[in-house]
Amino acid sequence: MPQLKRRHFVLGTLGAVGALVVGWSATPAASRLMASEPLPAGPGEVALNGWVKVGGDNTVTLMMSQSEMGQGTHTGLAMLLAEEMDATLGQVRIESAGADAIYNNQAVILDALPFKPGDEGRVKRATEHVVGKLLRSIPGLSGTGGSSSITDQWLPVREAGASARAMLIGAAAAAWSVPAGECRTDGGRVLHPNGKSASFGELAVRAAQQPLATNVALKKPADFKLIGQPSRRIENKAKLDGSAKFGMDTLPPGLLYASIAMCPTIGGRVARFDAAAAQKLPGVRKVVALAPVGVTLIGTGSTSGGVAVIADTPYHAMRALKAVEIEWDHGPAASLSSREMIERLSQTLRTSEGNAQLDEGDVAAALKSAAKTLDVEYRVPFLAHATMEPMNCTAQFKDGVATVWAPTQAPGFVRGAVASALGINAKKVDLHVTFLGGGFGRRYSTDFVTQAAMLARETDGAPVQLIWSREEDMAHDYYRPAYVARCKAGLDANGALVAWQTTTAGSSLGAPSFMDTSTDGAWNTAYEFPNARVAHEPVESAVTTGVWRSVAHSQNGFFVESFIDECAAAAGKDPVAFRATLLAKDPRHLHVLKRAAELSGWGQPLAAGPDGAKRARGVAIHRAFGSIVAQVAEVSVDAERKICVHRVVCVIDCGVPVNPNLIRQQMEGGIVYGLSAALHGEITIEKGQVQQSNFHDYMPLRMNECPVIETEIVAGSDRPGGVGEPGTPPIAPAVANALFALTGQRLRSLPLKLA
Repeated sequence: MPQLKRRHFVLGTLGAVGALVVGWSATPAASRLMASEPLPAGPGEVALNGWVKVGGDNTVTLMMSQSEMGQGTHTGLAMLLAEEMDATLGQVRIESAGADAIYNNQAVILDALPFKPGDEGRVKRATEHVVGKLLRSIPGLSGTGGSSSITDQWLPVREAGASARAMLIGAAAAAWSVPAGECRTDGGRVLHPNGKSASFGELAVRAAQQPLATNVALKKPADFKLIGQPSRRIENKAKLDGSAKFGMDTLPPGLLYASIAMCPTIGGRVARFDAAAAQKLPGVRKVVALAPVGVTLIGTGSTSGGVAVIADTPYHAMRALKAVEIEWDHGPAASLSSREMIERLSQTLRTSEGNAQLDEGDVAAALKSAAKTLDVEYRVPFLAHATMEPMNCTAQFKDGVATVWAPTQAPGFVRGAVASALGINAKKVDLHVTFLGGGFGRRYSTDFVTQAAMLARETDGAPVQLIWSREEDMAHDYYRPAYVARCKAGLDANGALVAWQTTTAGSSLGAPSFMDTSTDGAWNTAYEFPNARVAHEPVESAVTTGVWRSVAHSQNGFFVESFIDECAAAAGKDPVAFRATLLAKDPRHLHVLKRAAELSGWGQPLAAGPDGAKRARGVAIHRAFGSIVAQVAEVSVDAERKICVHRVVCVIDCGVPVNPNLIRQQMEGGIVYGLSAALHGEITIEKGQVQQSNFHDYMPLRMNECPVIETEIVAGSDRPGGVGEPGTPPIAPAVANALFALTGQRLRSLPLKLA
């Protein structure tokens, strides 16, 4: 019998609570339609439920709990609302939601439950029901990550739109003395066959007097007008005319600025400092020492302590900071070396079998009887997020109330972190979430927000904006952890895969063993193995680590898809055909794989490039966050042994494709981000200090390196899966596999470097 070890906790919990769980799972789910308190409404505006307000000017406001960091979330969610309300997309406005539990991101937690994709059994349904109800009773768990925004709000926002639409129709029917069933909606208006018509704005006040519409029928896919159609981003105009507000665009009256220097050694702190020279410089208000700050919930380790200068302008703050004499206490991490840490991970895998997340069949016996076995090691390094906008936050603490303007992915965590730093109740934190200049998981951490709150204590009620330099941002990230994987496989005499074993070592990101997601993308791969074991051995260090774009899929996509390719080569099989055999029972995966092969010209001769360099193709397919992505990369190697990626064919099945424009953009962004890591990305640490400081030595993909990217979207019928992250995991193994086909070298470490 298969043993899904991660499931044991859930099953044990269900058994322990017994009749309570049975009773609770039989009761109706708590609604996400209405907030616990009425929505604040402006002049001429009424709230129709916890998500929707309608204005007399015919605008429709969507309460937005998700952060916009370039992934198009605001546009996608606005489309869902407009679709079910029969409003136009141009009518929809966005307003930040509060901390009510209806805005909690359930999908990011429910999708992490230890059930394999495709498992829709009774235990899973009951577990999701119970956990979902719990999540609707705890405010402050909103967040943007795990490619979950559209997935999470696919039903709540549509239900809110349909409910508002029903109330608007009810208002019109009452005003016209006609049956509601005779009315219809279109383009932000309610219409009747007798020629009567009224805009949503004209009906708003009457609609608010209607009883809340519940149990509304949602549109069938065949009736969609907006969903599935390419639409431009609703924030385009603001970004083009400069009115869009990112974190550093926050300019409240009386704003002061702060610049910070943190101990260059991980986890270090200030021993002493002399600010006499700095305080004599013009514009300087105060020089403050800050203690190390820990991360909230997701990640491990504490940001180093530092010294901040508060001044009238960013220039004055940065200039004065250079004049502060600081003596550092480098702490116990002063001897850390990333090279030695990775060797330690490798050594760990020589003696540890890890904690099994998947254990099916008898791997040991299958390996022993196999005609051919493989036993290899793969490695990935620490990675920085390197967001275009460095960490920043603006905070004001006045009369016992904190006002915070933050580019954050986790508003719930931010409220808690600020409240803790200032010793106040979280209800006294007024949070304004700005646009984010990139997130990739870094802005789930709250260290920079806590620092800004601490500085706000020192300004006598004036707002202060803390801005990290690029160098501080690079040196004090919450890095994607380094991991090592030991992969074993057994093949029979016909080249069929009979045993599969993957054991990884690296950080658990602070999660307890039953919640450790370090093997995501490996234990729940779509490949069918007769005997399989996937395990992880947590190995922690003082390095600050956190979630990075695609989280554990970022390393496991590379491990699994590279090793599958290696197995195909050992079996003497075509890489696509070998994968197809292992995916024979999964038609969705099989279709995506075969379509990518077809579009790329797989199996057909590939002409040399204009420079005469030979080219080869490599393939990878990976499922992450509810979406399946296959990629075929065409590569060459130039005369200087530089790896060149010329073309990437990408096929994605993400269920219902809400906005094809956004999906293609996110596939392109994910591929470029993944290629940056595959070809260049590496954070190295010596004597406890990060060696990279800026984009000259932590290089993103340059424009002249960017391949042609062709994306095809397979329209599915399932609820939408994620698109912000799933494009990243397959690209590194696709390139590595192409390099093997081209050179015969099997590269098992990132970044990819030819001998």
